[in-house]
Amino acid sequence: MDKISKPEEVWREDLTEEQFRVCRLKATEAPYTGRYCDTKTPGTYHCACCGQALFDSSTKYSSGCGWPSFYQPISPEALREEEDFSYGMHRIEVLCVRCDAHLGHVFPDGPPPTGLRYCINSVALELAPRE
Repeated sequence: MDKISKPEEVWREDLTEEQFRVCRLKATEAPYTGRYCDTKTPGTYHCACCGQALFDSSTKYSSGCGWPSFYQPISPEALREEEDFSYGMHRIEVLCVRCDAHLGHVFPDGPPPTGLRYCINSVALELAPRE
């Protein structure tokens, strides 16, 4: 997989304003507003910035947190994690390994089999439905 690196002004041109704000500036969309919060369509969720496959719909579940939640990525190599100490909290940030897009955070309060909750901004995702 080739790493994608673009200047900020190119990302700004390639993405919507909300995608740029969330994916490149590490903002968060408002809870319960994202298009994939309640989606049950079978398919693969890809990074909205670079197209990297991130999550399969079979691992999506309703966590009640207001953002799409998954209990595992499509592969361990699809994501990278960083400690996040913003807003006076300690969280684990989830980023796309290919383009470093901010996707959301992962928490240790998810369902079996992993016990993880990948809380992901809808605007950072593109769903490719299965046929």
